[in-house]
Amino acid sequence: MSTNNRWLITNARVVNEGKIQELDVRIKGEWIEQVDSSIKPMVGDQVINAQGRFLIPGMIDDQVHFREPGLTTKGTIFTESRAAVAGGITSYMEMPNVNPATVDDVRLEHKFDLARQNSLANYSFYMGASNDNLEQIKRLNPERVCGVKVFMGASTGNLLVDDDTALEGVFRESPVLIVTHCEDNARIQANTRRLAEIRSPEEFVAADHPVLRDDEACFLSSSKAVELARRYQSQLHVLHITTAKELSLFSAGDVASKSITAEACVHHLWFSDQDYATKQNLIKCNPAVKYATDRQALLEAVNNDVIDIIATDHAPHTLQEKQQPYIQAPAGLPLVQHALLSLFDQVKRGHMSVETLVRKVAHNPAIRYDIDLRGYIREGYHADLVLVDPNGLTPATHASALYKCGWTPFDGHTFQSSISATFVNGTLMYDGKQVLDSHRPARALTFLRDS
Repeated sequence: MSTNNRWLITNARVVNEGKIQELDVRIKGEWIEQVDSSIKPMVGDQVINAQGRFLIPGMIDDQVHFREPGLTTKGTIFTESRAAVAGGITSYMEMPNVNPATVDDVRLEHKFDLARQNSLANYSFYMGASNDNLEQIKRLNPERVCGVKVFMGASTGNLLVDDDTALEGVFRESPVLIVTHCEDNARIQANTRRLAEIRSPEEFVAADHPVLRDDEACFLSSSKAVELARRYQSQLHVLHITTAKELSLFSAGDVASKSITAEACVHHLWFSDQDYATKQNLIKCNPAVKYATDRQALLEAVNNDVIDIIATDHAPHTLQEKQQPYIQAPAGLPLVQHALLSLFDQVKRGHMSVETLVRKVAHNPAIRYDIDLRGYIREGYHADLVLVDPNGLTPATHASALYKCGWTPFDGHTFQSSISATFVNGTLMYDGKQVLDSHRPARALTFLRDS
């Protein structure tokens, strides 16, 4: 297919704003020019007959780790955004735990420069909170920076905010959305000591991970974040909820009406403790994959609008690192290439509707982050679009993984749908077979907030 940005997508099952309608969509340049029941081709239009396929707004992934700068043996902005567009993710927000950590405006600007040159999907970056960078956080531009990331639990480097005065300062002063990783370090350490009385840490295995990082470790930290947000009337988004217990902290309802929101990630909706026997360290992540009852509670919370957003927490490590003994193996999974497909499998299994899927991965991230002109199929919006064949088959294998790390936790599973096309700002970036990575249509996300 040509890269000319004049496209007419006909006979698509458009999933948008709670409805599925058979519509035509015209793209001109970066924009959705027309959405109607019947649009006649014009000279210069390249026509795609989408009969039987869903057309959805591109997934907006608010939580990825693309590993650049400093950790580029695991991934780069180019390699991981390349995998993302193959998976139907058109925009992402990237985390600060790189090397050096993104804790000041110089390092933040460096990442924007890297993305401007290398990213295949739209982008923004979080500032990381530390015990001593409140002044940097206060100066953030709300129209340009997606949020500030607070590690309220075990982390690396200087990104663990364990000083209560510093933590309160972030919740009181942040001009942007606060997003949190919530696990209680003291509880994890106590659990580790308790298990070490039974066997040595060298004998710990992947199945111990949800025991060490249990529901109480999550709840203690999440409840503290929620309490601080209520005290200071902060805008808070709690990332990757993994336990039924934590769900009591959040309310059901429209995301636009909430100041405190919650998120689930695709792997916590897919895997459970039963999978450690076969996947072992490949599904070791923080917070841990928990129990089947937790997974079921999360799926119910997605459907009843207690969980507002579904994301990935894409976090690649090399296969060699993952094949170390449990105690040495790093936590994190590569996910962006297969995240959307895993959710379409959830639809096939009857766990959610396709309308709910689109709301959680596109509409709600756009609302929660106040993203300008993205997240919907509307005239005048950026043409970030994904065509999904619900009858396609996509085998997931290590060999077909586009990540720099070269593996996928879904290895051996065949997804019951396929990505036919991904458009980023009107440019065809994935044609169902290959990523057209010679193009750089990606833009920095902009946010409709007061600066």
